[in-house]
Amino acid sequence: MPVHLSPPDAASLHPVSGVRIGVAEAGIRKAGRKDLTVMLLDEGASVGGVFTQNRFCAAPVQVCREHLTAGAGADIRALVINTGCANAGTGAAGLEAARRTCDALAAQLGVRPQQVLPFSTGVILEPLPLERLQAGLPAALADAQPAHWLKAAEGIMTTDTVPKARSVKASVGGAQVTVTGISKGAGMIRPNMATMLGFVATDACVAPGLMPQLARALAESSFNRVTVDGDTSTNDSFIVIATNKAGHAPVQSLQSPEGQALFAALLEVARWLAQAIVRDGEGATKFITVQVEGGQNAAECRQVAYAIAHSPLVKTAFFASDPNLGRILAAIGYAGIADLDTEKIDLYLDGVHVATRGGRHPDYREEDGQRVMKQPEITVRVNLGRGAASETVWTCDLSHEYVSINADYRS
Repeated sequence: MPVHLSPPDAASLHPVSGVRIGVAEAGIRKAGRKDLTVMLLDEGASVGGVFTQNRFCAAPVQVCREHLTAGAGADIRALVINTGCANAGTGAAGLEAARRTCDALAAQLGVRPQQVLPFSTGVILEPLPLERLQAGLPAALADAQPAHWLKAAEGIMTTDTVPKARSVKASVGGAQVTVTGISKGAGMIRPNMATMLGFVATDACVAPGLMPQLARALAESSFNRVTVDGDTSTNDSFIVIATNKAGHAPVQSLQSPEGQALFAALLEVARWLAQAIVRDGEGATKFITVQVEGGQNAAECRQVAYAIAHSPLVKTAFFASDPNLGRILAAIGYAGIADLDTEKIDLYLDGVHVATRGGRHPDYREEDGQRVMKQPEITVRVNLGRGAASETVWTCDLSHEYVSINADYRS
């Protein structure tokens, strides 16, 4: 069961003017499930994207990068997303299949193939069943409606147990704007990008040249701060869409008051979606916030936070509610900070002071640590005593079910 995460109510998801969504059952890997989604954008929308840094990146990731570079994200008219097959590790044939997917949708929409972005998620090293995908496109197009955000959240799921979607409204430049997004992911999650897909759209007006910076900044504070199992997927993609329908003057800078207001609304949605992936982590029973403060810079704070968040020993201890907290100290120690002074480090579980001056805090009692570890939500806080920088990442525990899910994934 996911940790404090419930399926969204369709009525809470606000349509974004200029976006229509259609979902179909194409039988890409399994019959009788939603596995093909199209997002149709009105002319004038702007798009920015951030993608996996895995060198074995999937064919659709490569094509998305090409199309966004060619048009600078200013003339994208459609996204097409399939589950059931990642189209990764598929070589030249996979690239051809991704391009032919764009060709097929473009032909039906009367746009250029370069105005279509393809996305895939599912099993790696298997060929994309292109004929089934192409055959499902008419049904997906016929289903396209502005209010189909929940259907889209369901349509992009793989091992997720809960669809992930969120909406907010905000005031930008004197106009009310809508931000709505969806994501999928539960395993093979580790930034840089973490198998996740995320799509966030707004009707706000944004200068097209700002979209790549906006996507990077949002990813850096949301999807690049989560980890489930430390594996960086081949297909990770995060897309931000601005339809420019809200009627206010275009946002030209993230530092302007309008840019800050828009960024705050977008980040609220992106961060919620990213955390939802961790809450729905494969087999997760605990949602864990790792805060590292007192660093010389943000980079070393992230180093320590990820050392803790990736440690199988730490994560299994949290699953068992076993306050074997020396494992956290060990992770801090091997994080790679050569001149780290362990005498200056303080470790807390929620409000429980566990370690100080290089060892166990004199007032710490194991029953206090266990009490915190039995909670479904836990904060690990580390003060390095080296400076003023701080960083936060979100992770989950590692359970027996994680092994079962991944052992049985292709069955």
